Amino acid sequence: MKKKRVARLKIEELESLRAELGRLASSSGVPRWNADPDDVQRSVAKLVLTLAEFVRRLLERQAIRRMDEETLTPEEIETIGVALMRLEETLVEMARRFGLEPEDLNLDLGPLGRLM
Repeated sequence: MKKKRVARLKIEELESLRAELGRLASSSGVPRWNADPDDVQRSVAKLVLTLAEFVRRLLERQAIRRMDEETLTPEEIETIGVALMRLEETLVEMARRFGLEPEDLNLDLGPLGRLM
C-alpha cells in the first residue's frame, strides 16, 4: 500500500514538473542574464541568488516528499521548516539589498525555458 502511494506521488511530481517545463518553454520574452559592465555586482548577486533560490525550492520539495512518506520525525519537520523559512527570508532580504524582487530571481535557459 505504501509503495503504491509513493509511486503515485512520484508520478504526480513528474507530471507536475513536466507541466511546469512545458509552461516555461512556451513563455517568451524572458530576459537572459547578461552582465552589464556598469552593474556587475548586481548581476552577479542576481545570478547567485537565483541559484540559491533554485536549491531552496528543491530542498522544500524534498522535505515535502519526505513528510508525505513519513520518514521525518516531528522535531525534524519543525527544524527543516524553520530552516527553509529563514533561508527564504534571507534570500528576499539579500535580493532587496541589490534592488531585486523575488520574481527577478530567474534565468532564461534558452530553449529549456525559465529556470523556475
